[in-house]
Amino acid sequence: MSSTISPAPCTRSWSISEDSLRRYVFHASENCIQELLSASDSGDRGWKILGIDNGGVEISKRRSGSLHTFRSRWLLNSVSPQQFMTVANAIDAARQWDRDLVEARYIKDLEDNLSIIRLRFGDSSKPLFRNREFIVYERRETMDDGTLVVAVASLPKEIAAGLQPKQNNAIRGLLLQSGWVVEKLSDHSCMVTYVVQLDPAGWLPKCFVNRLNTKLVMIIENLKKQVLACPTNVVEHDS
Repeated sequence: MSSTISPAPCTRSWSISEDSLRRYVFHASENCIQELLSASDSGDRGWKILGIDNGGVEISKRRSGSLHTFRSRWLLNSVSPQQFMTVANAIDAARQWDRDLVEARYIKDLEDNLSIIRLRFGDSSKPLFRNREFIVYERRETMDDGTLVVAVASLPKEIAAGLQPKQNNAIRGLLLQSGWVVEKLSDHSCMVTYVVQLDPAGWLPKCFVNRLNTKLVMIIENLKKQVLACPTNVVEHDS
């Protein structure tokens, strides 16, 4: 009587030097920044407006394969771009996505404006985030015209596994693209555009994921409340 031994699942990971990681992330984030700037353009460019909520936030979507990309835009009066940027970061956004965020920490700083971050959500989180973690880069740039951009997206799974081994009970999702474009309109107002495309991985119906993604782009409103509550707040890296 013969028996068959099933091979252990193979989890690929790449060991990458810090210099190579920096070059890769810089290139990937450059593409993300250009996508965000394009999305902030008031022109159509394939965006379908879903509606404008009572607070004046415009919600749009654009087809990107099976998962849509979602966009919210809001004119913020009495808020400067610099004030809004104090809370426009991956960690504050994650806290708005789900209050059951278990861990949010900076893994590595590659440059003053370029970092690697780990976000981990617990089993009591919303379905889109339950027992999921994301290894993302965050890059902050000021354009020549003064427009401020924050680009946030997941690292490829193989690179992420080399930097941070996945926990056994966690599903590693992919933040395909996300970020903010903050345009100064006058001394006391700015136009904020937020874009997100999220693949939570694991088994969730795509239509369900797309429906929940529409709620993610509403975090602009919550972030504005944070700004007004602590107008001089400065975001610091978690220790």
